[in-house]
Amino acid sequence: MTTVDDFNFENKKALIRVDFNVPLDGDFNVTDSNRIEAAKPTIIKILEDGGSAVLMSHLGRPKGERNPALSLSHICDKVSEVIGVQVKFIDDCVGEKAEKAVAELEGGEVLLLENLRFYEEEEKGDKLFAEQLSNLGEIYVNDAFGTAHRAHASTTIVAGFFPDKKCFGYLLAKEIKAIEKVMKTGEKPVTAILGGAKVSSKITIIENILSKIDHLIIGGGMTYTFVKAQGGKVGDSICEDDKMELALEILKQADAKNVKVHLAVDVLAANAFVNNADTQVVDVNHIPEGWQVSECGPKTKPLFDDVVNQFKTRLWNGPLGDFEMENIADGTIELGNSIAEATKNGAFSLV
Repeated sequence: MTTVDDFNFENKKALIRVDFNVPLDGDFNVTDSNRIEAAKPTIIKILEDGGSAVLMSHLGRPKGERNPALSLSHICDKVSEVIGVQVKFIDDCVGEKAEKAVAELEGGEVLLLENLRFYEEEEKGDKLFAEQLSNLGEIYVNDAFGTAHRAHASTTIVAGFFPDKKCFGYLLAKEIKAIEKVMKTGEKPVTAILGGAKVSSKITIIENILSKIDHLIIGGGMTYTFVKAQGGKVGDSICEDDKMELALEILKQADAKNVKVHLAVDVLAANAFVNNADTQVVDVNHIPEGWQVSECGPKTKPLFDDVVNQFKTRLWNGPLGDFEMENIADGTIELGNSIAEATKNGAFSLV
């Protein structure tokens, strides 16, 4: 694995894909700077070598349109504060203006480009757009774990324009090592907890891990695609009808690989997608019409907790319910607390 430690960046311009998709309040102040702080060691290494850093990131989902509310200019001061260097900003990420700003960059300086997703070509993985990005650096550094799995122009595609001069930043390298610890060298049995809304967004993860795990907890909205596929009634809960055959195939594959799949046995159903909705606990296979699942139920929580705490290695991806809503976030929070406690007692957990 090639990392920034394998390069000397003296007099070099590093094009760095970071993940600065950070939350902002109504006054455009950064409310959580963890992602910026996570990228700091990589940026500092490059600057201390005598190189300069060209930072590219997305913010939110502007869907190819220039949305002033999602401009990375809002976070420039916070990035400067965290890194300890006054960061320059340019209101574009490709083209003559961006190239001129990069050309004027000197060793020890940092330039933040405008939101990549102001161009629809970014998420489409457009090769010409990626080539334009490649003109902004001499060495490509990927340190954006949150987007590393997507074939976007600024990740997979642009890397092709740096055949011998590309590497991982410290953050991404650390995450890869953590994944390898779970998937290749983790102490057996290995438990995976997969949540989130849709089977379609997790299928690649499921296919990749089935041969490497022993237990699979399926939570969140995608549970109800599995439930309905097996004949259950899901009410108004989220369900991908066109993925029900896929859900059954996943269960079949899991059985063939001796992977024990755990689904909720009861759920907390709500009559509306709001924090103060009326709720009731029902059997997972008998969710009434007009009701939608918001969390796993009181019988399910100890069952999941038992699976999590039995084993020494676990991978968690995705919430178990509507964790954004305070009144119905208990399942996800309790799972997080359970994993934290097991980790303190010597288990290895990757969240």
